[in-house]
Amino acid sequence: MAQPVVEIRHVSKYFAKVIANKDVSFTVHQGEVVALLGENGAGKSTIMKILYGLYGADEGEIRIRGEAVHIKSPKDAMSRGVAMIQQHFSLVPTHTVTENIILGNVHGRIAIKEYEEKVKAIAESYGFDVPVDAKVGDLAVGVQQKVEILKALYLNASILIMDEPTAVLTPQESEHLMGFIREFAAKGNCVIFITHKMKEVMEAADRIVIMRSGVVVGDVRKEDTDEAELARLMIGQELTAPVRTQAPERSEAPAVLELKGVSALGPEKTPVLQQVSFSVHAGEIFGIAGVSGNGQDEVCEVICGSRPVTEGEVVYRGEDITRQTIRQRIDGGIGYVPVDRYRDGMIMDMTLAENILLKSSYGGRWTSRGFISQKRLNDYTSQIIRDHQVKATGPSDLARSLSGGNQQKVVLAREIDVGQHLLIFNQPTRGLDMGAVDRIHHTILQEREKGKAVLLVSTELSEIFEMCDRIAIMYKGRIMGIYRNGELNTQEIGLMMAGVAAGKEGQ
Repeated sequence: MAQPVVEIRHVSKYFAKVIANKDVSFTVHQGEVVALLGENGAGKSTIMKILYGLYGADEGEIRIRGEAVHIKSPKDAMSRGVAMIQQHFSLVPTHTVTENIILGNVHGRIAIKEYEEKVKAIAESYGFDVPVDAKVGDLAVGVQQKVEILKALYLNASILIMDEPTAVLTPQESEHLMGFIREFAAKGNCVIFITHKMKEVMEAADRIVIMRSGVVVGDVRKEDTDEAELARLMIGQELTAPVRTQAPERSEAPAVLELKGVSALGPEKTPVLQQVSFSVHAGEIFGIAGVSGNGQDEVCEVICGSRPVTEGEVVYRGEDITRQTIRQRIDGGIGYVPVDRYRDGMIMDMTLAENILLKSSYGGRWTSRGFISQKRLNDYTSQIIRDHQVKATGPSDLARSLSGGNQQKVVLAREIDVGQHLLIFNQPTRGLDMGAVDRIHHTILQEREKGKAVLLVSTELSEIFEMCDRIAIMYKGRIMGIYRNGELNTQEIGLMMAGVAAGKEGQ
């Protein structure tokens, strides 16, 4: 076999007492697409940041085209043809596409029109429809990602690292990106993409390197493996897919939640919700699909009471609660797992027991004569740790000491307890690994079986299809349509997520 373009040899990286990477070795050849697969915290991003010069290796060496290299910064990496497109884009929103691409690479007086033509030519060569003179802040997220890719192409990168590249894309945008990856590699370049999505791996990768707990546990060619084996290597055990039974007909189940023509404004008094109407019934999981930022968060906030309604009604169990306070809604049995657990779901410097107490501190459940019964609270928190398989030593652990998946399990347990009739999950598995996702999916389905109404917001269509009975698609604060699961395929929903109306709305 020809000499590898990239060789990572016995690389280890330590952060204080934490082992991020241990004796990691793998190669990437010319024209090859390698997927780096693993759970959160498996060490995937760390090893790529070492290759890109953001971190230094504590042990081992890196070779590029047979030469041992010491990459001390991204500038060193880029000089050797290595570019990295990170999960969070590094673009200046007030600058144009061309200005972002040439930023830091040109000096003196700039003939901007000449550079625009050059960038346009590169974009067209890969079929990217990007307005080179538009401000980046005005572009959709999928187009912004193309700008990040164009930055790498402008620098003639031949080794492209992509960190969770489809996290914010519609299905069509993801498909186009996978096409670009294959085309880029076919031109003699190589791509390493970090992911935990099996579909992407099986679609685009030639070879898959699987990591667990900072160690490489598998290095296989795509044609020699399947999704079940990859999942087993990733998490070290078999996963059983959750089983969703048929939901009762809506005529037989009461409507627990109804939104009737609800509109709301954002911070700049611009409309963020426009005439949103839907209902969620007992024993039903109602899904909202859409690209992030199209009004899904605002729908959840309107239901939970943290965002005022400018028009319309929120009806809960037959009662208009549009003007009720957040506390009244909590007392009424509405549980809410927010999209950002760090900002809205937990207080990181509090213990697990204190976080469990947060939403019920006004009631008498944990207090006696004005004092908190610490024993009762600790016993209950310990029960949650056992029942939800939270990796923690006990109720006195600080929230920040837990991994993201275990933090989410604690939030989920608290909200299930609060939400006796209605549960709202806003991207409950975002950024979590397969093991945590599997556990959370099973928990949500268990609550549905108890007859609770469930509203599930997700940007992952695979999750929507797996979990939901009916699906609403949102675009720019509007409901594009509501359908029973199975009435539309991925392509049709993806088009609606991009604002293309369907021919006929379902029920």
